[in-house]
Amino acid sequence: MKRNSIKYSRMNGEVHRELSRIISREIKDPRIHPMTSVVSVEVTPDLKFAKVYVSVLGDEMDQENTREGLASASSHIRSQLAKSLNLRNTPELTFEIDNSIEYGIHMSKKIDELSKKDKQEE
Repeated sequence: MKRNSIKYSRMNGEVHRELSRIISREIKDPRIHPMTSVVSVEVTPDLKFAKVYVSVLGDEMDQENTREGLASASSHIRSQLAKSLNLRNTPELTFEIDNSIEYGIHMSKKIDELSKKDKQEE
């Protein structure tokens, strides 16, 4: 399966959707922050491995605790993924923290501050 094929992108989307559902509804680990969302998933073409990018709305301690909680629950998450998706191979999951949403919020606040400053100067 080629990395830019329709089948490959569809597979990434399905795994992304199922992982979002499993993490938000089925995992009860107290280390996992309630404001955790799956940003994207990259599954290798042979379906052996998947890198899951997760965003956590919180401080660095919350992010690290969430990453550790997800890593310890990865075998359970993988078994739930195997039950919901009918795949020949269920990918081994690795979790990475993605700060893009937090960065976007920060930049939006900066833009708002600058626009308020411009309005006050006029």
